[in-house]
Amino acid sequence: MNRQSVPPIFATITMGLEEGYTRKAIEKQEVISWLQKYQTNLLKEKKIGLSISLSHCEIVFGGQVEPHLRLRLINYPKFKMDAARFKEAVDNLTQQLMQVFKQNRMVIEYWDETVMFENSSDIDPLILQD
Repeated sequence: MNRQSVPPIFATITMGLEEGYTRKAIEKQEVISWLQKYQTNLLKEKKIGLSISLSHCEIVFGGQVEPHLRLRLINYPKFKMDAARFKEAVDNLTQQLMQVFKQNRMVIEYWDETVMFENSSDIDPLILQD
């Protein structure tokens, strides 16, 4: 049996399951299908393997209760990367998800920082409700 070990490099992307603030739902299966194509192309074109664990959660903030997906990525030993390449790949993935699924804002929790990408400073009106 071969044992492989790599430094613990990880990220968690949080993605809303609504397009912007329109209340139009995004189906989990739609995200999965898109991710599979993205992963296949990334592996073929750049030799980058991003294994993603998906889980459903809800973000609660003020009057907002919005379904989200959490995408957990690790420095998978079979396709190991250094920290800079890993972050670049995760940042690029996040920006693509934002564009394709019309997200205003997305957050990445890295092992050493939290990053937010934002298309506008708008805030969901439900957050501000009493």
